[in-house]
Amino acid sequence: MIHIRPILALISLTLLLSACASAPAAAPTVASTETDVPTAGTLIDPPKPLSDFTLASSEGGKPLSLSQLRGKPVLLYFGYTFCPDVCPTTLAEFIRVKKDLASRADQLSVLMVSVDPERDTPAVLERYMKAFDPSFIGMTGDEATLRRIGGEYGLFYQRQAVSGSSAAYLMNHSAASYLIDPQGQLRMIYSYGTPHTVIAPDVERLLAERR
Repeated sequence: MIHIRPILALISLTLLLSACASAPAAAPTVASTETDVPTAGTLIDPPKPLSDFTLASSEGGKPLSLSQLRGKPVLLYFGYTFCPDVCPTTLAEFIRVKKDLASRADQLSVLMVSVDPERDTPAVLERYMKAFDPSFIGMTGDEATLRRIGGEYGLFYQRQAVSGSSAAYLMNHSAASYLIDPQGQLRMIYSYGTPHTVIAPDVERLLAERR
């Protein structure tokens, strides 16, 4: 685990992560060798309290606040349903995290906040998230909220026009994942490509703290 202070220096690293995009040069590549695969997340020490926010959820569009998920660890990711590669790869890894937790899988919440609210309606998000796991939650809507909370996560996202494609646009966005503890504090940041074998033990440590 890596300790970095101050927190702003750590968060800024996430801006260097590549985004979902159509051009090969802009899209992050999956590690081709074992040595390229991240072997640890970045530890936030001391844990960082996070601002609460409320957005429409994939559960019928009902408003959901981050604070409503307290009591369980939360794996948080910013992405969008039209993402061609990075987002589905990350969510597939989260499925493996839950499998690693076995009987304790229901003690982890997985949340994706959309950076493409124009296309990602609650209904679209519901279909998308449930295709990965019925318990996965999506949140969408309200550009102002995304801009307000983005600084806490080092979030970057930007619309990119696409030519010669059926897609009118794609979204460039940072691709980090965040592990939030049951008290609503940021505890770990994972770069894109971090495997479930790294994330699941960190979740288990948070679950052990509750005992």
